[in-house]
Order: sequence, then C-alpha cells, then structure tokens
Amino acid sequence: MARKQTILIILAALVLLTGLGAGGYHSYKMWQEHKFLTVPPETPGRDLIFRVEPGQPFMTISANLKKTGLITDTRRFLNLARKSGATASIRAGQFRLSTGWTPSRILLELTSSAGIMKKVSIREGLTWWQTADKIQEAGLGMHETFAKAVSDPVLLAKYDIQANNAEGYLFPETYMITPPTGDQSAYMAKTMLKEFFRNAQKVWPDGLPEWKELHKAVILASLVEKETGNTSERKRISGVFHNRLRKRMLIQADPTIIYGLGPSFDGNIRRSHLRDRSNPYNTYVIRGLPPGPICSPGLDALMAAVHPEKHNYLYFVAKGEGSHYFSTSLSEHNAAVQKYQLQRNRETYRSTSQ
Repeated sequence: MARKQTILIILAALVLLTGLGAGGYHSYKMWQEHKFLTVPPETPGRDLIFRVEPGQPFMTISANLKKTGLITDTRRFLNLARKSGATASIRAGQFRLSTGWTPSRILLELTSSAGIMKKVSIREGLTWWQTADKIQEAGLGMHETFAKAVSDPVLLAKYDIQANNAEGYLFPETYMITPPTGDQSAYMAKTMLKEFFRNAQKVWPDGLPEWKELHKAVILASLVEKETGNTSERKRISGVFHNRLRKRMLIQADPTIIYGLGPSFDGNIRRSHLRDRSNPYNTYVIRGLPPGPICSPGLDALMAAVHPEKHNYLYFVAKGEGSHYFSTSLSEHNAAVQKYQLQRNRETYRSTSQ
C-alpha cells in the first residue's frame, strides 16, 4: 500500500512538473514574440537603404530584411504581415529603413510609403534633346539611350505616332521615379508619352482626332509654347497663327528656324538663317506649318492651339516685359517693331515671361 502511494505521488509530481514545463515554455515563447515586436534589432539604430524588386516574394523580402539586420526573425515577420493582411501590399522600390525600428514600423514603411524617389522636372517648351539632358542629369538614363528611345519605331507605333521621333509628345511634367538599377530611358519615354495622351483627353474629351489633325495641333501648340510663356496670351497668339495660315501667309516664327538649326545653335539668328531654304523649319521662306513640333507643349498651349481666340490680328511683337503687342496691319506692326524692338533697352528686354 505504501509502495502504491509512493508511485501515485511520483506520477502526480511528474504531471505537475510537465504542466509547469509546458506553461514555462509557452511563457517563454510569448516573451520571445513580445520581444520581437517591441524591441528593435539595435539601439541606437542605423539607417540602411533597402531595395524591393518588382514581383519579389514576401518570404524573400523577409529573409533579406533579416540578412541586413533590420529584423531578427523571418518567420515572425511573415506572421506579422499575414495578421495585418499586408503580404501583398509591399511596393517595389528603395526604402530608407532603420535597425532601430520595430518590425511593425518596418512593415508600415514598406506598405504605405512610396520609398525613396528621384525627381525630374521637364518644363514646357523643351526639345527632345534638352529633355534627354534632363534625364541624364537626374541619373535616370544616358542622353544617347534616350535619343534611341524617343525614335524607337515599336514605341512610336504603340502610340500611333507617325513621325520619326516623339518630339512634341514628351509631356512636360514633374516625374517622381523609383531610383533605377539601370538605364531607364525607355521607361521615361514611355511614361511621358502615356502622360501626353492622358492629358490629350482633356483637349479632345470626345475622342482624339485622326493623326494628321492631331499632329497639326501639336505642331501649332509647340509654336505657341515657344512664342510666349504668358498663359493669358496663348489663345491670342494661336489666333494669329490660324489667321496667317488661313490667308496663306508665311508663319515667320524665329523658334522654328532655331529648332531646325538643332543643338548647335549659338543663340544668334543671322540674316543667312532667315534666307536658308535648306532648313525645313524655316517658316520665313517655307509656307505653312513646319514639318513637325519644335518642342513639347504643355496643356495650356495645346488648348490654345485647338481653341484659338477669334480676332483679326496678323502680327505680334514682344514688348520686352513678357507680353506682346498685336497688330492687324503691316504698317501698325512695323511701328510696333520700331517702338519695342529697335528702340529697346537691351539690358532689361526679354521676349517672353519664361
């Protein structure tokens, strides 16, 4: 009987110890989980640049976070993301993270932040080669590769641009881009074309016109863009061009000659340039619009080209403070040229408000 009681006591002790052991292990695991969620890997933390590649599996992202010291447990981070419903929400890009952050903050940054972005501002009125310079300066691509991208027949065909290059259709905008791992010239050209046609829907809300009409509008808009930076004048200047075209008058726009001379233009239009018939963009001797756009116009210039102001003006001359004087006759125009051009103050004179 005594032996039986001893056995029962031993069994009860074993059960108690097992229970205590299980409870202790459970408590230990809970402590580990709490520590993972609340204690950052390092104190003080270090800032690190972390990259997520497009289409990268979450498990790989989690493993890379642990490898770089941003989290301490891959499996627990995966569980945290699953509970938060965030396993499919992490964006591709570069992120500035810290080893002094908790896993929850790391996860929040990866799922809600746009990450580190590069900014490239393409203003209205730039030629494609000036745009290429901006792309190169921003570190997004080389001038040469951008030149190839804007002349890529496949890309042009995708957007039904029936021209040798995308001049006029590289929409001016401030673009925020994830820092590239390689040359992003093709991506930038595609992005800018997509932005042009998105904005074109505002100009033609009932649908884009046929190519010839669309291209003519873009060419005209590019002239308007280069002639004035004064938004209030754009429809009036467009009206002048419309009137001259209707009367079969020469456009006679200096910016077209400059474009035809290309990147080598030294800033000085000479009399020989005005007489040069070999320049297809010389609207002083060749009637009608130039063969293509001379820059990428913005939305205001496009609107002005399609919706010109109705008037009888045939001439305009820069007054030297950013605006223009408009005339209906050649004699009035010549008088304005005498006043605003020949007698101008060369130190304060400016042809546009840009």
